[in-house]
Amino acid sequence: MPDIHPITGTIGAEIVGVDLKAPIGDAIADTLRSALWAHQVIVLRDQHLDIAAQKRLTSVFGDIMQLPYVEPVENDPEVIAVLKEASEQKVGVFGGDWHSDFSFLENPPEGSVLSAVEVPVYGGDTVWANQAAAYEALPDALREIVDGRDAVHVGKPYGVKHAPPEEARTGGSIRMTRGDPDADREIRHPCVVTHPGSGTKALFLNPIYTTRLDAMSEEESAPILEALYKHAVRPDFCCRLRWTPGTVAVWDNRMTMHYAVNDYDGTRRLLYRTTFSGAPPA
Repeated sequence: MPDIHPITGTIGAEIVGVDLKAPIGDAIADTLRSALWAHQVIVLRDQHLDIAAQKRLTSVFGDIMQLPYVEPVENDPEVIAVLKEASEQKVGVFGGDWHSDFSFLENPPEGSVLSAVEVPVYGGDTVWANQAAAYEALPDALREIVDGRDAVHVGKPYGVKHAPPEEARTGGSIRMTRGDPDADREIRHPCVVTHPGSGTKALFLNPIYTTRLDAMSEEESAPILEALYKHAVRPDFCCRLRWTPGTVAVWDNRMTMHYAVNDYDGTRRLLYRTTFSGAPPA
């Protein structure tokens, strides 16, 4: 059976003894799903997957979904190349702020798989924050505000009203649809969601897409959200992954936030991403 080694005391685990290039049997699939439920992020080194193997792994966790607003690779709408060329300097990167992916959709992704092909010798790490641990440690005053309340999410980077400045946008290697008025629609999700498998509760708010708390204005919500975000990404709740070629990471998008560290200007970085769906947040 595979060996599972926690990365930190609160989030993340490395799994050893699994060859993801081979067919994934029921026992291994159960182990992978259970590890993801328990640790929110799982990492497997030295896999060097082709796209077919990556999609086979993704389907272990849920139905593969096509993401909107981001141009996929040629001939496969379910795969995104997360690429930054060495020539792209002093520009933003895909996922370059704390967020849960596409939380402004009516049914945001349940999770994603990233497979590293080409990475810097150093830099380009990804950091995840356990939002179940953040909720568990939430001060009573903030807990009283978010329990039973919805938050409003908007696709700010892709819409009109909140479009980011040019200098903050992702470089040209990842092409995105922008200026779409439909992305400015307000979508409500619970501030606190429950994992359908484990029953664990977690904060479901993030600074990229959450604009306000329900029944409150943006101005009224701002100091509360700022306090929640500061709490939610405390180092106590985080793990940081140094990528190596062939590394594969799977994460639970509902139970975590993540951040792509942009400290590798002048170096090429390429990973392939697939995403899986689940029931809407509840």
